[in-house]
Amino acid sequence: MDALVRLLQLLVFLLTLPLHLMALLGFWEPLCKTYFPYLMAVLTVKNNRMMESKKRELFSQINGLAGTSGKVALLELGCGTGANFCFYPAGCKITCLDPNPHFEKFLTKSMAENRHLEYERFVVAFGEDMRQLADGSMDAVVSTLVLCSVESPKRVLQEVRRVLRPHHKGKFGRGVVLMGDRDLCPRGKRSCQIWMGHQ
Repeated sequence: MDALVRLLQLLVFLLTLPLHLMALLGFWEPLCKTYFPYLMAVLTVKNNRMMESKKRELFSQINGLAGTSGKVALLELGCGTGANFCFYPAGCKITCLDPNPHFEKFLTKSMAENRHLEYERFVVAFGEDMRQLADGSMDAVVSTLVLCSVESPKRVLQEVRRVLRPHHKGKFGRGVVLMGDRDLCPRGKRSCQIWMGHQ
């Protein structure tokens, strides 16, 4: 049995050796950043079909956040290809944040398909460091399949709190988790969060 395990370990090592060499030479990360958006574009279509009713229910709660301008300043954290755009209510001004700059062309396509939204800007940054966004500048922050993959969820939540605009509606608290699928994220973390203002 030991011999079989060692043989399988050697086989896995040999199969992944090109990946390790690419990582060592600095080619792996740029390659992943370039092609990951294409993979996500395919996967999000399937995910949206599976989660459609839950997402519609979740994002319908954004309606009540419009300010005096009639718009909702919404930050999508880890926006990816813009898979949630079709579920957002009309009147949202979307700011997209993702550390991968290669998602921008997919976001442009998604915004063109979702004319009920206003595209504010795309910010290339990690969720732990959103210094490009002003304090209290957002009415809502949406995070889908993000907190399970960041270096510091605590730091991301601190940044979310910082960029959220205070609302004085008793039904909204800071960091309200409205929906989650524990099977989609490791360690049982929730996969979809939305935060709406804080008191």
